[in-house]
Amino acid sequence: MDKFINFMEEKFLPVANKISKIKALQAVSGGSMSLLGVIMVGAIFSVITSITWAPYQNFLKATQLLTIINYVPNVTTNLIGLFMAFSIAYNGAKVYGIEKNAFNTGVISLVAFILLAPITVQQQGMVSANMFDMTYFGPKAVISAIIVSLIVIQIMKFFMNKNITIKMPDGVPPMVSNSFVSLIPAVVIVLLFGLVKYGFSVTHFKTFNDFIYTIIQTPLQSLVGSFPAFILLLVIAQLLWFFGIHGSQTVLPILIPIWLGYMSENTASIAAGHGIAHTINFGLWDLACIGGCGATMGLVIMMFFTAKSERYKAFGKVTFPCGIFSINEPLIFGLPLMLNVMTIIPFIVCPIVVSSIGYLLMKLHIITPYIGILGTGSLPPFIHGMVNGSISAGIYELVAVLLSCVIWYPFFKMLDKQALEEETQMKEEKVND
Repeated sequence: MDKFINFMEEKFLPVANKISKIKALQAVSGGSMSLLGVIMVGAIFSVITSITWAPYQNFLKATQLLTIINYVPNVTTNLIGLFMAFSIAYNGAKVYGIEKNAFNTGVISLVAFILLAPITVQQQGMVSANMFDMTYFGPKAVISAIIVSLIVIQIMKFFMNKNITIKMPDGVPPMVSNSFVSLIPAVVIVLLFGLVKYGFSVTHFKTFNDFIYTIIQTPLQSLVGSFPAFILLLVIAQLLWFFGIHGSQTVLPILIPIWLGYMSENTASIAAGHGIAHTINFGLWDLACIGGCGATMGLVIMMFFTAKSERYKAFGKVTFPCGIFSINEPLIFGLPLMLNVMTIIPFIVCPIVVSSIGYLLMKLHIITPYIGILGTGSLPPFIHGMVNGSISAGIYELVAVLLSCVIWYPFFKMLDKQALEEETQMKEEKVND
């Protein structure tokens, strides 16, 4: 075990630390998380329409509520690429040190992203109408939005750092002067992306978005959409947590762009009356982290109800309420689970077991897969499943809690016995003194 820890500290941790500090990943992660409200609103309204009970569906149709409710996903999750083009550039400007121009960076990125989308001309008699294809603003365009926003950030950063801007007199209002500061880079950016749009229009891809979707996004979806890849990333996250590095914040930024697309496609699939298109998503990750990383819900339950030592009785009162909402930093750094070789086995094995059984049950159509809504991981078991559109998965989450209890029980009893012996020894020493 010492050799393994030394190897991880020398070879693995430096790489993980470098990855977690990559500014581009921080921009993508921050931009994606800032859209949490929009994402959840759209997903929740999709869940409302996903209940397949015939009387309920007939009621929605008869009262026109179905039509009204479907308006919401169409302008939220189905436009996720459009929102990301702004939010990533806006947050990324702060990460890259040009926070004074964050809003302008976001707006220019949004303009560049829209510029790349194809415009179709629809003839209606003597009148013609220019129309955007909404699919180029939705899940299909997530990777494109990321690329555009990161390029815009770099161009804005270059012009700001080189001070290649238009400066207005001191008496000009700040809002006006800030707009003129971004004018030169804005002209360069729209010209650049205009050339990019024209360049792709003469290829068989026709658009930049179609090129990215075909060459990058589709292969990435196939790669991270496999269960072995999911387990591999899950194990990496657990190992990072074991060494005190936030595993989820290191791994999830890689998955967020793809899984956001999955979430939107799942909600669209449900709205169309079909099943879940992508089983591996945020919901399955939340299941693997039930109670927090390491699926420690069972550990806090055992600690709260079965601890005999005073140490773990007191600690259980603190960690049990936190564990219900999947907050387990007190366990990681307080128990601690970090660098604790006595708990590394359940810490890695429990998430794998819980998620593997859940995934198998979903594939066997015994339970309904999650929609995969970002940001619902802190909801208690069962409620998390319901919010993600699956009552059956919510029921399995309660089973997963029991599985977590079974896996963590012998290891916790070993810790508790050791603590009890230490406390008994300390009491005896005090009596002897």
